[in-house]
Amino acid sequence: MDDLKGFPQELTGADRPMVSFRKVGKAYGPLTVLDDLDLDVAEGEMVSIIGPSGSGKTTVLRMLMTLEEINGGCIYIDGQPLTHMPKNGGLVRANQRHLRARRVDIGMCFQHFNLFPHMTALENCMEGPVQVLGMPKTEARARSEELLEMVGMIEKRDQHPSRLSGGQQQRVAIARALAMRPKVMLFDEVTSALDPEVIGEVTNVIRGLASEHKLTMLMVTHQMGFAQDISDRVCFFYGGKIEEQGPASELFGNPQRERTQQFLSAVKEAV
Repeated sequence: MDDLKGFPQELTGADRPMVSFRKVGKAYGPLTVLDDLDLDVAEGEMVSIIGPSGSGKTTVLRMLMTLEEINGGCIYIDGQPLTHMPKNGGLVRANQRHLRARRVDIGMCFQHFNLFPHMTALENCMEGPVQVLGMPKTEARARSEELLEMVGMIEKRDQHPSRLSGGQQQRVAIARALAMRPKVMLFDEVTSALDPEVIGEVTNVIRGLASEHKLTMLMVTHQMGFAQDISDRVCFFYGGKIEEQGPASELFGNPQRERTQQFLSAVKEAV
């Protein structure tokens, strides 16, 4: 699948989506994880992805981070191909140089915080801008301190991760991802490894990003209440496809598909 036929070299127009999956497929041998996925996310839109285990939710985020290679179709970020690159009037599979250049537009926070243990909170936030973006240290420090202030962690800037609670580490991880000035932020079950009493710390930060900053966000979550509260749109995945999608109030309040109804009913019973 090196040459891609019939796909545009770029998406143009003022209304082009910030993220676009075009007929994207992913399989592991005979197991199809994503089946011809079409999904557009507008600039500044907050989209939550829900669904049972194995439905392809996290694979969507991993492909956006280029941690997984797609088997079909193409992914675009801000109109430019991510998984492919232009060549001779068409698109070919992206090389590592292209992937590195495009990856800076995407930030991701994982379930496990993945902070550098030998660095302070401030140093964690500064590392990417300095080493990857070539930002002067003074500018990176100012930017990182501003973000740590935003997530309520400025007073912990000189602490190492081992001295921080789980909620505090996740907030530093969010600040670190934002320090790279991404166009798109991805959240993969960012509260599932946290104690219940500190989940609010992290959800409040994400809620602030959604309401105060024009940042495009995709979030995989099992927290239905949070998804309903924060999302512009919710996509319910099942069997490698989007079974149903719509505004959060409609999908949670009046789901149309039987499989969506079953899933939401089971989630309510489990709470």
